[in-house]
Amino acid sequence: MVTMSHFFDLSTPAKRFRFVAVLEAITWLALLIAMFFKWVLGHTEAVAVPGMVHGIVFVLFVIVSVITAVQLRWSVGVTVLALVSSIPPFGTLVFEWWAQRNGHLAELSDEQASGQLAA
Repeated sequence: MVTMSHFFDLSTPAKRFRFVAVLEAITWLALLIAMFFKWVLGHTEAVAVPGMVHGIVFVLFVIVSVITAVQLRWSVGVTVLALVSSIPPFGTLVFEWWAQRNGHLAELSDEQASGQLAA
């Protein structure tokens, strides 16, 4: 089980990518909730802050994805998948899980592989 201190460890490209991927999914959730308040309950101002925060985190995710792709030597296909994963809600989480399982996230993939061997 990953502890909170491990989650906030941003010492490697893979760990930074995972952190921003999770952050992007959280801001997607906040935006979806805000859109409910706007469209169903009529609070038009509800999306202002979550929308701005999600936009900033989205741009950060794109930047971190490109930097991670260069540092971890991802193929063009894996890089495109990472970038496309930011479009659907929670897609970054799905990509992060896939990339970890398929060895694209360096030490995070190694930790999972060693955990599977020990099990």
